[in-house]
Amino acid sequence: MAKELKIVTPVGMLGYGYPAADFWRAIDAGADAIVIDSGSTDNGPQELGLGKRTNSNSAYRRDLEPMLEACATRKIPVLIGSAGGTGTNAQVDYMVGLIRTIASDKGYKLKIAAIYADIPKDVVRERLAAGRIGPCGPVPPLDEAAVDASVAIVAQMGVEPFLEALSEEVDVIVAGRAYDPAPYAALCLQRGIDPGVAWHMGKIMECGAVCAEPKGRVILATIRANSFDLEPMSAKERCTPLSVAAHTLYEKSRADLLAGPGGVLDLNTATYTALDERTVRVERSVFRTTPYTVKLEGASIVGHRTVFIGGIRDPILIEGIDDFLAAVTRHVTATHAALADGLAQLIFHVYGKNGVMGALEPIKDARPHELCILAEVIGPTQDIANAICNTARVACLHAPYPRQMATGGNMAFPLTPMENEIGPVCAFSIYHLMEVDSPTELFPVHRLEV
Repeated sequence: MAKELKIVTPVGMLGYGYPAADFWRAIDAGADAIVIDSGSTDNGPQELGLGKRTNSNSAYRRDLEPMLEACATRKIPVLIGSAGGTGTNAQVDYMVGLIRTIASDKGYKLKIAAIYADIPKDVVRERLAAGRIGPCGPVPPLDEAAVDASVAIVAQMGVEPFLEALSEEVDVIVAGRAYDPAPYAALCLQRGIDPGVAWHMGKIMECGAVCAEPKGRVILATIRANSFDLEPMSAKERCTPLSVAAHTLYEKSRADLLAGPGGVLDLNTATYTALDERTVRVERSVFRTTPYTVKLEGASIVGHRTVFIGGIRDPILIEGIDDFLAAVTRHVTATHAALADGLAQLIFHVYGKNGVMGALEPIKDARPHELCILAEVIGPTQDIANAICNTARVACLHAPYPRQMATGGNMAFPLTPMENEIGPVCAFSIYHLMEVDSPTELFPVHRLEV
């Protein structure tokens, strides 16, 4: 490579907002490219199943405007992964349309490459029949019924579709669902940078300056053939070997081997060295190729949800809360056939008593002085969910319990209306790995000018 490559990430998720001054500091420091992630499954399957975006139109525009200004006026390319949150074709088209609007308003001329990631059901059925799809993590084997029920299916692309987009002059790449580090790694591999360096840098950078302390937004990576340096752009933040290493290890089932499309990033020999009080150099990561698979994500609509939230402070009721909620559940089930027949669900989340960890909670002897009860009902229709939730809420408020000293008012409600419709409920119907014949076969690249 002729020189170092500098990549800036303004924030870990497009639309989350970032300090403009810190962004321009990175641009003035010689950034060669702007890369930002725009998607995640952290929000669950709702966005994919209902066609929702992670952030508002105004939030996306606010974040895009400085980036597109740098692109148009300083010829710094912008790469966006997993457009809109889920990276469907519709989300890619939305993001391209927003960029078109900004370009028109500002008088920019931009060359855009749009990479699509929707997967037709027929393709999934064909690979399933050929035995070329397996689980991704602890999920059941895929069957045709799950494919048929899916409202939308996308696949996580690797570096190859980005490399294809970069093979011709381009100002902005708007990609559908992508493995988060992929656009970073693509820029590096195009420059001849070691794959271990490329993938490790992308793994950390895709979250912005979350690897700094305190956690921040804008970060600049300086990459060379066999190492990369990380520096947050806020003077109030710093990267340390511990903060960078800690962020490398998060969000994976194994902290040392990070699997992705076409390979595994092996971190067993990685080193983290402080260059000064704010900058860390990372070296010696290794990328090992594996048979090429892509992760499929599909979502289906499984019912409708209604919820209520209440608080309990009576120490007698708190002591017997498990038995009390079990009695409420029996009463509600006897009242509503949809629960008795397994067509609906009533679920209590007890915050203050294993509400987060559930059965995995290691602290067994906590004595809370108050509890928050979140009850959710999932029914085949919104009306049925509403009816069951109402019965459950009234029972929680008025049902008797041993040693009760009052005649009513078991629970305090912070909101009115006390029951709230959430609407359609989605589930991941597909969360599986699919073999591909070519890393680019499923991800067409369309080029246009705005």
